[in-house]
Amino acid sequence: MAIAVMFLLFFMIAFVTNFAGSMGVIVKNQFGASNAMAQLGTLANFIAYACMGIPAGIILKRRGYKFTSLAAATVGFVGVGIQFLSGYVESFGVYVLGAFVAGFSMCMLNIVVNPMLNTLGGGGNRGNQLIQFGGSCNSIGGTLAPILLGYLIGGSMETASVSDAAPAMIAAMAIFALAFLIILLSNIPEPHMETAEEKAARKNGTAAKDPHGPMSFRHFVLGAIAIFFYVGVEVGIPNTANLYMSGLEGVGPAVAGTLVGFYWFLMMCGRLIGGVVGGKVSSKVMLSTVCSVALLFVLCIMFIPETVTVTVPIANAQVPVSMVFMFLCGLCTSVMWGSIFNLAAEGLGKYTPAASGIFMALVCGGGVLPFVQGLAADAVGFIQSYWVIVVGILYMLFYALVGSKNVNKDIPVE
Repeated sequence: MAIAVMFLLFFMIAFVTNFAGSMGVIVKNQFGASNAMAQLGTLANFIAYACMGIPAGIILKRRGYKFTSLAAATVGFVGVGIQFLSGYVESFGVYVLGAFVAGFSMCMLNIVVNPMLNTLGGGGNRGNQLIQFGGSCNSIGGTLAPILLGYLIGGSMETASVSDAAPAMIAAMAIFALAFLIILLSNIPEPHMETAEEKAARKNGTAAKDPHGPMSFRHFVLGAIAIFFYVGVEVGIPNTANLYMSGLEGVGPAVAGTLVGFYWFLMMCGRLIGGVVGGKVSSKVMLSTVCSVALLFVLCIMFIPETVTVTVPIANAQVPVSMVFMFLCGLCTSVMWGSIFNLAAEGLGKYTPAASGIFMALVCGGGVLPFVQGLAADAVGFIQSYWVIVVGILYMLFYALVGSKNVNKDIPVE
């Protein structure tokens, strides 16, 4: 049951997070935003991670997984509700505020699900395997969000408005309400919550100060930076492609949303495959392999001429061949998160909850990199903006090959 609840929370994270990327098409039209400003909702959503990551880690340590999950579901309901209202008050600021509040919820949920699944799997390959299976549920949510919003927006970018997305937002709020009830009635283990003795010592000011912490581990520090780049790469690839294709003649938001949905669908397929092989293949091998292939795919996006097109049968539209490599990237990004988290958390022991909070703070890269890529798109065009993605992939390849080795095994973690 605990694993099932974590899988449900994984679904919610992507379903709500992907609203921000798909909503970029809407805010470009309704609020006259530039390519960079269209990514502001995504930026606000992920900047919330930087604000909430460490506090949420503290909450997890002091109040446990169940309390943190319930709080996250409540905050998520409120955040999506604010975005829902932004269409009726016609305020870009209210929309960004809603995305920011929803980001607090996504951060708290991530802090719960990743260490919990890694712990339930006993760490190592089995822990990575559970995270990959949970990531498959994440990808289902990620697949549904852009397809649903693309369908609701329709075939024309010029008529898109926030009110078009209202049914999807209502569905998201219903999911949060349902998740709250399921979590409330579920028995969730608390392997990392502070003991009564630790709580008393903290309140009395007699707790012994630990000279070490997560930041004492080099492989964790470099892994947190890798997560910054990873989430930016994962979000930046489809978000920019969505904006690019939505403006192409004969394509439009509905087709663009469907094709972006393929990206998240292939992420789900990749995570299912990763879950199957995760017990046999090390995270280091998995990460270095997919980074190498992703680099090749992104270079294909950039260097295949835009005039070379292909008919996508399901979408029934002519799109640049380069966009086929866009959704193929989903196969690669699918297993990066679990591999990086598994490598970075390996050997941390009692420092895992605090490490998870710091880890989540660096997830803000999912807003920062797409915003930087949006600025690049305004300056040099959508396709050339993918150089930002290339830099992120190269760093993750470095982490897989060099930076993930634990050189601080002398630090006690029990």
